[in-house]
Amino acid sequence: MIRLESIGKQNGKQIVFIDASAALQKGEKVGLVGPNGAGKTTLFRMITGEEAPDEGQVSVDRGTTIGYFSQDVGEMAGRSVVAEVMDGAGPVSELMREMAELEAAMGDPERADEMDEIINRYGEVQGRFEELDGYSLDGRAREVLDGLGFSQAMMDGDVGALSGGWKMRVALARILLMRPDVLLLDEPSNHLDLESLIWLEAFLKNYSGALLMTSHDREFMNRIVTKIIEIDAGSLTSYSGNYEFYQQQRAIADKNQQAQFERQQAMLAKELDFIARFKARASHAAQVQSRVKKLDKIDRVVPPKRRQTVEFEFRAPPRSGEDVVILKNVHKRYGERPIYEGLDFQVRRRERWCIMGVNGAGKSTLLKLVAGEATPDNGSVSRGPSVKMGYFAQHAMDVLDGDRTVFEQLQDSFPQAGQAPLRALAGCFGFSGDEIEKKCRVLSGGEKARLVMAMMLFDPPNFLVLDEPTNHLDIATKEMLISALGQYEGTMLFVSHDRHFLAALSNRVLELTPEGVHAYGGGYTEYVQSTGQEAPGLRS
Repeated sequence: MIRLESIGKQNGKQIVFIDASAALQKGEKVGLVGPNGAGKTTLFRMITGEEAPDEGQVSVDRGTTIGYFSQDVGEMAGRSVVAEVMDGAGPVSELMREMAELEAAMGDPERADEMDEIINRYGEVQGRFEELDGYSLDGRAREVLDGLGFSQAMMDGDVGALSGGWKMRVALARILLMRPDVLLLDEPSNHLDLESLIWLEAFLKNYSGALLMTSHDREFMNRIVTKIIEIDAGSLTSYSGNYEFYQQQRAIADKNQQAQFERQQAMLAKELDFIARFKARASHAAQVQSRVKKLDKIDRVVPPKRRQTVEFEFRAPPRSGEDVVILKNVHKRYGERPIYEGLDFQVRRRERWCIMGVNGAGKSTLLKLVAGEATPDNGSVSRGPSVKMGYFAQHAMDVLDGDRTVFEQLQDSFPQAGQAPLRALAGCFGFSGDEIEKKCRVLSGGEKARLVMAMMLFDPPNFLVLDEPTNHLDIATKEMLISALGQYEGTMLFVSHDRHFLAALSNRVLELTPEGVHAYGGGYTEYVQSTGQEAPGLRS
């Protein structure tokens, strides 16, 4: 359906693709992977025709419809959420608009002399609208929006009143409702909670069209894709299988390439040693010349490219008391809506609680109560002796000074630390080379999250309260963070939609449901086994 043939692309001085080729076949579900800045978004834009390759060609089969979801959603305002979504349904939405115009024209006495023509056209448009199942469009739009976490009230509300994250979901719903032949999805799992993520996973697994997507959620990608296309140093390489299989194949390929490189280097060293020893002897001149020509013709094996992964090691946090936080008979409501009515909850030292619950269940509210960012209407929240807390939420990025560079921000936070430890810290969280000199105001959401996380963990608290800490983090940074937190000796209370993060780090689960609060003695994996569900209200 889509072919990239020997494409070359350069952005300024950066070479993005060199003689790169790949293909997307009908019905294939493909994950696109590569480090940040490798060219994933550029590839999407070339497929949609928004950019052209400098060399080679991108060909799309005639009549193929493409739906492209990117992080840049544009302006949305002036109509309801469901109307905004239906507007993206391609020909159906255009027919719906024309039918509305024709209906208005039929009621306009000034156009009475055109009435036969208007009625005939209305019949044609209505017939085509029925062929495309247009009358079910509203229902299908609401079904998609429901899957992505919208309430009925939100569906009928003004799209312009939504936050950026919810507008992202609207943009995604538009593309899914369109049901094109090819879905191009750039980080569709961002801004989704666990319930919506699981719904989207099922939708994409059952989708009959082709899919090419990027995602920083390895579990999400593992369950959907059956092929990986990797962008690396300007080339495109295809691997059969899901992300986990790709990782295994990549490791094997790197190991084989390293062994081949070392064998060739040993052979070259031997040949060069012979040439150096005998090049001055006339008796060996023919042999020396023969070996020089042989070396000139050899295709040199290059060593595998090193994936730079830097490990972060926690300094041991100070020990807290056994009781870290205690909530007694806590009541909390927002307006007329009760969130908690008599909540009792206790966190003890070294426990790692993950909080589960549907939208609006009060997950973030619980973290805010524990962190002191919100106060209960009744009841008490108390932290134990010697508790040093670190609280990470999306608004935590507000602590950054836009005029300071990444390195200056770290120096401001830790004036007693030397340059070497701070540079090592920055490197662990993805700021290497010139990136450490970036001004905080130009950082992306993910970069800001990484910097705040680095600042919080350098002088480690003994109690971490984390609200969606992996939002915007790429897979490599997530793996580093999971590895580091796995060695962490303190206590954790967190909300996350990343199932790999949940399974790797939790040893307790608190489930918030309309029927009440339920605590589970094991971690997320045991929760899934005991309840038969990956999130509250959803069956596996």
